[in-house]
Amino acid sequence: MILPTPKYSKTKVNKAGEVLTQADPSINKLLWAYDVVDNWRACHGYPINTFQATLRNKLKVIDKNALVAQRLKRMPSIIGKLKRFETMKLARMQDIGGLRAVVSDLKKVRNLENNYKNTRFKHNLVSTKDYITYPKESGYRSIHLVYKYKNDNASEYNGMHIELQIRTKLQHYWATAVETMGTFLKYTLKSSEGPAEWLNFFSLAGCAFACLEDTPLIAGYEGKSKKDIYAETLNEAKRLSIYDRLQAFSIVTKRIPIEKKHSFYYLIKLDLDQKVVSVQIYSKKYLEAANKKYAKYERRISMGENLQVVLVSASSIEDLRRAYPNYFLDTREFINQLKRIDGLYKELTSSLNNII
Repeated sequence: MILPTPKYSKTKVNKAGEVLTQADPSINKLLWAYDVVDNWRACHGYPINTFQATLRNKLKVIDKNALVAQRLKRMPSIIGKLKRFETMKLARMQDIGGLRAVVSDLKKVRNLENNYKNTRFKHNLVSTKDYITYPKESGYRSIHLVYKYKNDNASEYNGMHIELQIRTKLQHYWATAVETMGTFLKYTLKSSEGPAEWLNFFSLAGCAFACLEDTPLIAGYEGKSKKDIYAETLNEAKRLSIYDRLQAFSIVTKRIPIEKKHSFYYLIKLDLDQKVVSVQIYSKKYLEAANKKYAKYERRISMGENLQVVLVSASSIEDLRRAYPNYFLDTREFINQLKRIDGLYKELTSSLNNII
């Protein structure tokens, strides 16, 4: 297996990031920048694979049914983040290599978090963010642990950052619904960019989901009762026709090959004009080919094609759908939770009326 190794210094990686955020770079500069960033991103594949193996071993004890997936950050997301944070240097971006664990409940989130923090680990923990105790204004909730990779046997990858996200199923349903709606509105709602009414709805929905798990609410909602939060969420869902809009996002899945024993990487391509998603499967030894294909699609996106593409790893096609439902425009679980909230609101209202 041929593994990508860094071909450029961190100084050049940072320079490439600057070129990608310029208003009108020359075509030669742009092509050079894409080559540099493609290589830098691809090099995160080896560290993230070692992290995934460790994560799966931990989950055998904590939650054997947990969902595990990994991805290399999409180029539009890299560029968007560099533009939002003007002082950020690309070589220090912490989530180019991302790993996700979706567990069944909050207790297991904390168990996994504590296991990482309290167990001897050769990689350096450089950042911890608890978006469950302190949720984002958007309504986003999760635990983020960022590690700096260290391996004496593969020192060329030392210093690269890997971000581990730990979330419950409920938090996962919310986050992927936000990404799906953002896809069709053509705004990065998850970064709090887009129409105020949609940002407000998902903040409300995030609070309602937090009520379901009895976790802290975002600033400005702390004094409100569950009944009031449920009511506001349901009213906004009705006003925005959330059920109809999300259910209308039908998608055709095609060209998914039969999985082979050594399937490991999945290149997902979503054609937003045709509403068609296709998946190409690669074994571990063809990581380089997968990265090249990934880069080729992203060149097409940079030229204006209405596509989304991401290179991820999961145990199976079914896990792929569960880990990245936004790429299949699947919001059924989010809708089910809104219906659950509707039922709970009716129960609370009925109980209050009986007391009166």
